Formats: sequence, C-alpha cells, structure tokens
Amino acid sequence: MKLPRSFNNWTSLMGAIIALVSLFIIVFLFLVSVIFDQGSSYLGLFIYIILPAFLVIGLILIPIGTFVKKKREKKKEPAHKSGWPKIDLNDKRYRNAFFIFTFGTVIFLMLSAIGSYEAYHYTESVEFCGKVCHKVMKPEYVAYQESPHARVACVDCHVGPGADWYVKSKMSGLYQVYAVTTGNYPKPIPTPVRNLRPARETCEECHWPEQFYSRKLQYRKHYIANTENTEWDISMQMKIGSNYEALGFKEGIHWHINPDVKIEYYATDRERENIPWVRYTDLKTGKSVVYQDPDTSIDISKINQSEIRVMDCMDCHNRPSHKYHPPQEFVDNAITAGRIPKDLPDIKVAAMDILNNDFPTTDSAMEYIEQEIRFYYEFLYPDIYDTNKAVIENAIAVLQEEFKKNIFPEMKVKWDVYPDHIGHLNTEGCVRCHNDKHISKGNRVISRDCNLCHEIKAQGTPGNKEYAMAEESLEFRHPVDIGEEWKTTYCAECHRDLY
Repeated sequence: MKLPRSFNNWTSLMGAIIALVSLFIIVFLFLVSVIFDQGSSYLGLFIYIILPAFLVIGLILIPIGTFVKKKREKKKEPAHKSGWPKIDLNDKRYRNAFFIFTFGTVIFLMLSAIGSYEAYHYTESVEFCGKVCHKVMKPEYVAYQESPHARVACVDCHVGPGADWYVKSKMSGLYQVYAVTTGNYPKPIPTPVRNLRPARETCEECHWPEQFYSRKLQYRKHYIANTENTEWDISMQMKIGSNYEALGFKEGIHWHINPDVKIEYYATDRERENIPWVRYTDLKTGKSVVYQDPDTSIDISKINQSEIRVMDCMDCHNRPSHKYHPPQEFVDNAITAGRIPKDLPDIKVAAMDILNNDFPTTDSAMEYIEQEIRFYYEFLYPDIYDTNKAVIENAIAVLQEEFKKNIFPEMKVKWDVYPDHIGHLNTEGCVRCHNDKHISKGNRVISRDCNLCHEIKAQGTPGNKEYAMAEESLEFRHPVDIGEEWKTTYCAECHRDLY
C-alpha cells in the first residue's frame, strides 16, 4: 500500500507493529475471557491497563517518526517558506494515509471508550483491589472474605460515590503502585485513618442510624485453657440503643452519634489509641463539657483544630471488614463449631502455647503447628495419639487453616497490629475514653461502668449457670478466680498477652 514517504521510517514502522500486536493480543485475551470464561486478576490487568498503554505508545511513535523524517528531509532541501502541510487526496499515497488515519481514529476512539469503561470497572473491582498486589493486600483480602461485608465492593467503603474521591483514590494509588513495584512499602501497612472518607458518606449509605435496633442478646462460648477445655458461657444484653426503640439515641452505645450531641476528642498518637482529651457538646443548648486525663499534660490551646476529631462510626467500628481474630478467639470458635473436638484433652493449652510464638513465614508456622501438636500428644497422651490419630490430624489442619485466615507473618500482620476497638477484652477499645480517668472541671468522669453498654443475663459452665431475674443483671464473674483484680485492671492488660 502506497503511503507518503514520511511514513517510510523505522520509528513509525515499529510504532505500527507495536500498536497492531498490542491490539491483536487485547482482542484475543478479551475473547478468551468472555467466550471461555477464563481469566484472572492479572489477565484483567493486561487487557485493560498494560497492553492499552503499549497500544498508545505504538500509536504515538507513528507521528513522531514522520515528524523526525520530514525535519531531516527539510534540512537537505533548499530553504523555502514554511507553511501548512499540503494534503492532496488526488494523490493515492495521501488518500491511503487519510483513510487509514480516519478509520483508525474512529476505531481507536470506540475501543478507547469501551476499554476506558471496562478499565474503570476493573480498577473498582474487588479482584483488582485484593489480588493484583497479592502479597501486600493478602491479609486484607483474606479477612475481607470472612467478614460481614464480603459482598460489598472495597470501593464502596474506601472511596464511596462521587468523582472527587475517585480521583483522590487513583492519585494516591500512583504512589502505591510505585511502592509495590519497587518493594518500598512498610510491613505492616499503616491503616490510613487520617485519609478515610467520613463514615456518614460511606457507611451510612447502607446503615441508617435512625433505624438501628434498640437492644440485642449476645451469646458467647469460651473454653478455659485446662485439661478438660472447660466451657464457660456468657449471655449479654447489648445496649445498642435505648431500652425502647421509640426513644432513639437517648441512651445506649449509639448515643455517641446522636444528632443532638457532638463528641470530639484529641489523640496523641496516629493510631488514635491514646485519647487524653474529650469534649461533649449539647447541640440543642450549646453547652460543652471537657474531660481530660490529668496524667497526660497537653495544652489544648496549641492543638490545631484539624487535630480535634469529631467522633463517628469508624472510631469504634474500625475493623468492619478486615478483622483479625486473636488465637484464643478463633480456637474457641473452632471448638464451638465442632471443628475441633472439645473432649480432646489440653487442645486449648497446646494451641495457645504454639500460637503465642512469632513466625518468619506462614510455611514455618504450618510446619511448627504440625510438629508441636503431634509431639505434644505423642509424648503426654500416647494412648490417644495411637487410637485417635485422625482426630489429632484434623485438629492440626483446623489450627493451620485458622492461622492462615488471621495471622500473616510475611506482612507482620496479626490481631494486635490492627486492634479492634469494639469492646475491651483484647484491646483497650472502649476504655480509651471510658476509664474513670477523664475528669471534667465539675469532677464528672467518663465512667468505665460495664453496664453502660451491656448487662450480663447468664454466665457459668453448662449445668452450673447463674441467671439474672427479669430486668436485673448479674455482676461479672471471671472464669478463673482472680479475686477483685478484674475491677481495677483493664481486661486487655492480661488478654493481650494471653493470646
């Protein structure tokens, strides 16, 4: 096919080859993924991002080559007056070039429109967020799949609706791509608490605060680390809202987001774990009360206003989709579900001793769990090991599986790295503020009374439970006798190290 002489150069030729080969591969892979329903997160990455980039580069090289060649030819010709390029459609060479450019441009724009649309949806997909950066995002992706939000797309919470936050997320993603490509990222990845979109613009798209339930009964089973794996049950009425639904947010846990009040706080650390200053404001009367921990000296007048945060959902529900359970919790759940037999002696003791260790890799953890559990029962319970080897092997498999769902040595991720602020058993959570230490000028305190949030309705071992009468509640009784220590010591001070 005859074309203008300026197209006859190696740069334009290479550009055309790159563009055509890229286009062919894109079409081929797209057909494979659609017709045969085959593909992966990396296939989408190639179809919608990497190969289109090569296609564009190839197309750019074509005019660059013609421009450079024309410039060289002008230097060889006598000086003449410069002007616009002459395009003579009567000349077959120019006509061919014109039609190729015209039809090529139309096809390219159509493909670009389709590709851009698909690329947009692909980069917004759970697959892209969780699988492309496999090693880095593996902890978040695994925990997400086990969460109540497993059917909610990542971007619905992390980005939300609107073009402005979409652009912000893609701009911040550029550095993340660079960091992953170069391996220049921290382990564990810091939680982006300061860059999260306000919960009212994301969470409340689905969770309507005015329609929260008033109260909820919660039943939990725990197992004491002893030979019998003694079961300890507890039933609590969680005061999510008021005693009567019609009262709305006048009392209960969700009082914190009552639209008639505003709770503000100042944290001395990036993770918002240490909160020495809290301000309550009644929006109806305008009255404010400031509570401060006298053991922490801060000059609130010098704090930039942007560092004072208005409390919202994420200050308590900070791990709604990426929760990492501590070993004592996931072992209890496995026994409750019957995946690990309760009558296997010492299984809770052995599991806690093993899982209390730090491991360099997941593979080393898997090997250690297998070796230690086998050795434990072979040495201490040889009869059980000989007659119930299949039960022990099953327990090993379950512990390994639960470990892989909650602990990720390669990224240095586990439950105490990303603490969950719901409750106060394994981390400070509620007692960051509710600790009897935050005092106002009128000597009022933010109480640590457990009954503000829940009431115990039943507790004890099966067959030996105590029950509360009607509207009454029980005083907490610790499964292991520690006297009155539980009244003065925060739960997390012990449970954080118990695993």
